Amino acid sequence: MRKNSIKNTRINAEVQKELSNIIRNEIKDPRIHPMTTVVMVDVTPDLKFCKAYISVLGDDEALKSTIQGLKSAKPYIRRMLASSVNLRNTPELTFIPDQSIEYGVHMTNLINEVTKDLKKDDQAEVEGDEII
Repeated sequence: MRKNSIKNTRINAEVQKELSNIIRNEIKDPRIHPMTTVVMVDVTPDLKFCKAYISVLGDDEALKSTIQGLKSAKPYIRRMLASSVNLRNTPELTFIPDQSIEYGVHMTNLINEVTKDLKKDDQAEVEGDEII
């Protein structure tokens, strides 16, 4: 199975959906932040390993404690995943913190600041032309 095949894409989507359900509904660890999102899942073609990219709406401390909580609950999550998703092998999970949402918000704020400054400059030029 190739990495970008339709089968692998479907497996990634199904594992992502089930991981989200397990994290949201099954795990009762207080270290795991309630606003935790599974952004993306990458299962290897041989179904042995899985990288789960996790995003937390909160500060860096919340992200670190959530990743620690998920790492400690990894055997339980894998067992629940095996019971809910019928795969030949249940992949070994690796949780990776994802900063893409925060980076996107930061870049949007920077773009908004630049466009705001450009609008002010344009208005100043228009007002300057009217005086002459």
